Amino acid sequence: MNTFFSFLSKRFELPKAQLAQKTIQSFSTTERMLFWLFTCVFVISGLTLLFDVNRSFMVEVPDHGGELIEGIIGSPRFVNPLLSMGDADKDLVSLIYSGLMRVDSKGNLVPDLAESYSISPDGLTYDFIIHKEAQFHDGKPVTADDVVFTVEKAQDASLKSPKRGSWDGIVIQKVSDREVKIVLKQPYGPFLENTTIGILPKHIWKDATSDQFSFSEYNINAIGSGPYRVSNISRSSTGIPTAYTLKSFSGFISGEPYIKTLTVKFYPDEAALLNAYKKGDIESADSFSASTVHDLSSTTIQLEQAALPRTFAVFFNQNQSPVLANKEVRQALSASIDKESILSNVLFGYGSVIDGPLPEVSATSSPVVSEADRIANASAILINAGWTRSSTTTGIWIKKDKKGTQTLSFSVATGNAPELKAAAQIIVNNWKVLGADVTLEVYETGDLNQNIIRPRRYDALFFGEVIGRDLDFYPFWHSSQRTDPGLNIALYVNTKVDKLLEDARATSDTSVRDDKYRQFADILKDDVPVAFTYSPDFLYIIPSKVKGVMLGKLTTPSERFANIRDWYIETNHIWNIFNH
Repeated sequence: MNTFFSFLSKRFELPKAQLAQKTIQSFSTTERMLFWLFTCVFVISGLTLLFDVNRSFMVEVPDHGGELIEGIIGSPRFVNPLLSMGDADKDLVSLIYSGLMRVDSKGNLVPDLAESYSISPDGLTYDFIIHKEAQFHDGKPVTADDVVFTVEKAQDASLKSPKRGSWDGIVIQKVSDREVKIVLKQPYGPFLENTTIGILPKHIWKDATSDQFSFSEYNINAIGSGPYRVSNISRSSTGIPTAYTLKSFSGFISGEPYIKTLTVKFYPDEAALLNAYKKGDIESADSFSASTVHDLSSTTIQLEQAALPRTFAVFFNQNQSPVLANKEVRQALSASIDKESILSNVLFGYGSVIDGPLPEVSATSSPVVSEADRIANASAILINAGWTRSSTTTGIWIKKDKKGTQTLSFSVATGNAPELKAAAQIIVNNWKVLGADVTLEVYETGDLNQNIIRPRRYDALFFGEVIGRDLDFYPFWHSSQRTDPGLNIALYVNTKVDKLLEDARATSDTSVRDDKYRQFADILKDDVPVAFTYSPDFLYIIPSKVKGVMLGKLTTPSERFANIRDWYIETNHIWNIFNH
């Protein structure tokens, strides 16, 4: 021990150190200044070299922190996966709640609250194992009881949930605290999409009757298991929510989001939203029309675009308008529409022209046809079928047969949304040039849905349909869906199509399903019960400070948040060997 301490107390000197010290002392003042100057340069150069070498081995990675302020048109009323209706509701639900499955940034369905799942060979039974660490924002675990409770509430007729149709007739069973079994009456290929429904915490909602459900405070002060939890709600003097402050949830089963704070503000209309954006009160928004985005494109904005499985078309109601029961009339009307004009003047290029029900498949890039050629082609179709121009100054097409004289005269109904009106007006103008007597009837959204679409009270309807991720066309084109609440708004009937759609939704083989849908599209194109026009793009303005945004394949605007856990603002640097 004494030897060890004597070793520590021993004085060590670098070899030649005294000689170097004497040499420096012998320098003149100028020589000393130059010596220390070169020494400093050497040390700084060495440190810089070490820093550059160190940096070459480091990579930039996302870090937790930062805030994003989003603007939305509308005000939340039901931040509840079973009751959500408007965009504000659906956006918040997608951030606050999570389901057994979720959509990833590529549009694929992947497990969320579920740790794993299996499907029986006959396609009737789905078995889900819930992740053992899944929890709600209040710290309570997510169990099979919560899943069963949510589905049974969706099936409750007295609750009138918009999700009821997706779960009607389906049996759900609790197998254990972490396992549920779902049994279908018949195979339904796209069923897995239904399991993305947000799961409600039973311990919070169990005492609310169906009558009380829609009045619960938890429809606003929501508690879910999603990537963000409610931190604060700002309200107007009348108690209406004006903004939500959301904080990243550290217990989110897929990993806590990088962006720490997400503030969502609500505005009554696009004008107010645009004003807030220009003032810097918000940084991101998806509710701007194509014309507004076009105007803003002259400024510095970061625009994210994605195709939507949404088709806009004119649906011909042959039951109400006898003249539209003539196939040649529908062919001529479809051929005379200037789709490129709609794409350029209404959508400002943010979309694609389509010729069929499959948005991605039917998008066309054919050469632009002049108005003269379009009208000539459409006129030839009518002439070949025995139609002639009226001898009066109106020049409207007429057709005489044993039953009497038919006149190419009808009305077109549409909604009061600016883009709908503008596109419908172009179509009506095209048809007037062709020689049709057409009247455009514009309705407020509520009136259009309730009094025009639901009772099928229109000659023709210019409207948009949102097709699901798995392109289930059954609700839109099967003959059984001709009356409300079915969505067959063309009142289309074709037994071959019915069989194809039934077979397509019953198979889980995507290649077989795609083949059925191609056959369906070919028949639809030949029958012309509808004049397809365009499919719009989803437009999302987001600040350049936000990285990692991947919109992927969307079916609804709220799915822009599908990979929000990967969005980031703050960054850090680590050695590449630690970047796993």
